[in-house]
Amino acid sequence: MKHVIALFIVVAMIGLPCTVNGQIKLDLKKKVLTIDNVKKDVKTEQSKNTQQNKASGQNQTNQQSQGTKVADEAKANSDSKPETQEQVSLQSSSVYDFIPGDKVILFDDFSQDAVGDFPALWTANAAGEINTLNIAPGKWLNLNSTDGNYFILKSIDFPKNFIIEFDIVPKKIGGRIAAGLILYGEDKPKEMDVNPHPGTGGILISIEKERWNTMGYKTSENSTINGSSVINPVEPEKVNHVIIWAQNRRFRIYHKQAKVLDMPTNVFDGTKFNRLCFRLSRGASCGSYISNLRITSAAPDMRSKLLTEGKLISYGIYFDVNKDVVKPESYGTLKEISTVLAENPEVKVKIVGHTDSDGADPANLDLSKRRGASVRSELVKNFGVDASRLESDGLGETQPVAPNDTPVNKALNRRVEFIKL
Repeated sequence: MKHVIALFIVVAMIGLPCTVNGQIKLDLKKKVLTIDNVKKDVKTEQSKNTQQNKASGQNQTNQQSQGTKVADEAKANSDSKPETQEQVSLQSSSVYDFIPGDKVILFDDFSQDAVGDFPALWTANAAGEINTLNIAPGKWLNLNSTDGNYFILKSIDFPKNFIIEFDIVPKKIGGRIAAGLILYGEDKPKEMDVNPHPGTGGILISIEKERWNTMGYKTSENSTINGSSVINPVEPEKVNHVIIWAQNRRFRIYHKQAKVLDMPTNVFDGTKFNRLCFRLSRGASCGSYISNLRITSAAPDMRSKLLTEGKLISYGIYFDVNKDVVKPESYGTLKEISTVLAENPEVKVKIVGHTDSDGADPANLDLSKRRGASVRSELVKNFGVDASRLESDGLGETQPVAPNDTPVNKALNRRVEFIKL
């Protein structure tokens, strides 16, 4: 019986509310349960809770009242502002300011290579082959590894001022680096220089999924010149058009209608480039597809070409394949042409589109005429050139400047000419 009573008392103890200061005394012999201060503490706690709830409710009411007051004041202030102030907003823009020149130094879209083969103008120490993609036309070099070097075989005579462009589709699975582009110079020809810093000096441009990194180096120097940016990195499984403008020691990178990096001195003084390589770094690269690699001279003297020679050949007007819509990358070229025309108001110009020989003759003729008209329209609408000063035409493939027998020559024939009238 005593055990039953004890169990009953223990259960009763567990069920009783108690604060930290409450004391419970058990005397099993007298079968008495003495609770000191428990009721008092419970009442005190309940009183505190009631006061806190009232205070909280009062505070919430005050906050709502203050919030309503602030909102009303803000609305009143907003309503009292002039309409012109309401429309003012901060805007920032970064546009393409590079201007490709009138000389194509190199072009490779792998159109001369068979699918499944390794491209004829390249060599590598890792797996690679020509593929087609379902998201983009043409042929692509599959950098089919996560560790390797892919070289253009021939030496390239880079001027001090040049532009490199290419399309890159990074693979989704793998490391953070889509590919590294290395431009370097060598005194003695070497088919594949796989050293971390090939040649006598150069620059490594790391094209990554989250950022851009650049590193200028020289074998006779112990230090490097580094740059970095997180603006508009390349996106996996999408076509990314990357543009790099080299101007002596200055390097600028453009992607997705923005200048993503501008390094005034990114290479060592005296660095001369004559080789190009794409590199995949072990453990950090995902591999990518590359196509439409083009190297041109940069910043031609448009004023002299147009006014003195009477004709400007431009490779800086961009269109998608078989399209006539002028792409944003054309901004720098169009801006410079409009400036020349603004400074010489008496000059009139005919804009003539040209194509290569791929495709049917009538289709090429029609495409070239539409492209010429599109360029004229852009100069009128977006650059303020008087429409009466501009004519447009297209000649298709009828006036090539080079035989249509190689990718480079075809790239030379795809052009827009500005002819002084």
